[in-house]
Amino acid sequence: MSESTIISYGRRKTATARCYIKQGKGRIFLNDIPLDIYPNEVVRLKVAEPLLLAGDKIRSTLDCWIYTSGGGMMGQAEAARMSLARALIEYTNSEDLKRIYKAYDRTMLSGDPRSTESEKWMRYSARRWRQKAYR
Repeated sequence: MSESTIISYGRRKTATARCYIKQGKGRIFLNDIPLDIYPNEVVRLKVAEPLLLAGDKIRSTLDCWIYTSGGGMMGQAEAARMSLARALIEYTNSEDLKRIYKAYDRTMLSGDPRSTESEKWMRYSARRWRQKAYR
């Protein structure tokens, strides 16, 4: 295991996340708020998934700082989860951990290419056209 700080990135839709990992006491911060007291429980569980799959030995020896921006609440959570999983793999250099993440959910390591379709001119949304009344 390395001694230096590892930086990794994750993206989901328009949300981006940066994760900084270094050796420490097992503290995890999401946007400078400790993950244990983060207000939204669904986000808290989504971000903690890579740590739970990694095990107690890795979790108790690392400090993680995750910063998110853009997108919505769950997009940011998925981006944070991806950046944390990538950082843990880079920190441990473990092929077993990579295999565990891929078997559990492939989007932990590789992004989801889907994004919203852009709005077209003279329309209300991406595909909706103006309604016509013929009679």
